[in-house]
Amino acid sequence: MSEILISKEGKIGFITLNRPENWNTFNVAFARQLNDALVNFDNDENVAVVIIKANGKNFSVGIELEEFRKGRSHKEYREFIKLMDEHNHTIANMKKPVIAQVHGYALANGAGLVFACDLAVAAKSAKFGTTAINVGLICLGPAVPLTRLVGRKRALEMVLTGEIISAQQALEFGLINRVVDDEKLEEATLELANTLASKSPLALEIGKTGIYKMSDLEYHKAADYMSELFASLAATEDAVEGVNAFIEKRQPNFKKR
Repeated sequence: MSEILISKEGKIGFITLNRPENWNTFNVAFARQLNDALVNFDNDENVAVVIIKANGKNFSVGIELEEFRKGRSHKEYREFIKLMDEHNHTIANMKKPVIAQVHGYALANGAGLVFACDLAVAAKSAKFGTTAINVGLICLGPAVPLTRLVGRKRALEMVLTGEIISAQQALEFGLINRVVDDEKLEEATLELANTLASKSPLALEIGKTGIYKMSDLEYHKAADYMSELFASLAATEDAVEGVNAFIEKRQPNFKKR
């Protein structure tokens, strides 16, 4: 059985975490297939937006604990953990927006995957936590996107206590974008994905790239960088098409990326 399922519907690519009997925990095959699916969708010109969702009762509860009982050396653990955290790099480097559709528990590396996604929609009953501290480890990989979303003090509290928070708290902290009734989770996520898929793929790419890169720049350098990106976008065929379509009250015909 494949650890990760892949499907497409219109301009949307779906990645389904598929280890339901193990609460979608990360192991080597799972992490590799997840990253391969993300890269493949980013290279698919017919896909504009990617949704990550999960089979079973939970989104993902982190790395499978049995993986830490295999007697790996420091060097072996370095390669293993690099693979477990690869989605942090992959999603940030992708041209296309990635949305997490979250139900049940999203814990440890599972929470880190949600935090790394560009956007996230969660069911009201969903729970989030950087819980590795509770088993003698600590969520350092998930702390990277977490800290950038909530700031150092809030991130330290979550990582050092391992507290599990509600979807509403996650929304208030800025960890997710929307909380919806459980039965409306898929509908709400698709609505957001379709909204994004209707936009210029080039504008989405430039917007996502710009926001990621400028976040690490000094204020004035960030402003200059974003101005240059906007000037580059304004000179493209997509920009001309978008403006003309709006003025002419018709649907735009954007180029694929």
